[in-house]
Amino acid sequence: MTDIVSYVNHSLSQNGVEIVTLAQIKDLLEAEVIVGEDKLDLEIKTAFGADLMSDVLAFARSGCLLITGLSNPQAVRTAYALDIAAISVCRGKALTDKFIDIAKELGIPILWTQYIMFEACGRLYREGLTGCVREILVGDNTSARR
Repeated sequence: MTDIVSYVNHSLSQNGVEIVTLAQIKDLLEAEVIVGEDKLDLEIKTAFGADLMSDVLAFARSGCLLITGLSNPQAVRTAYALDIAAISVCRGKALTDKFIDIAKELGIPILWTQYIMFEACGRLYREGLTGCVREILVGDNTSARR
């Protein structure tokens, strides 16, 4: 059987979808603003967490917060290509000058937190921020083995 990959998007019009500002996210993640101090009033409706840029390209949606442990220029460029609202770098990863410079140039806010990705995502979900993709359905979805 050919694997058919589909995904289920959250409807932003559903009741219960919280819209939070970047300032609120900063507080929830006890984050430092590296780029975008002037954009803390930016409204974020969904989030997506990944370290594989191929997953970000396949499943992240425009306007979401990207939560990642990657701090390389490709992460910023991928976010820009997808019109991602902001990036939160987790796990206290060191940020290079090039990463920061590209984010400034492209106007992408960067938050930096010491929380691991699981904790960062959990804190945001607990406060009502949902993922831009809820689940990935592959084939008949009955087994991880193919």
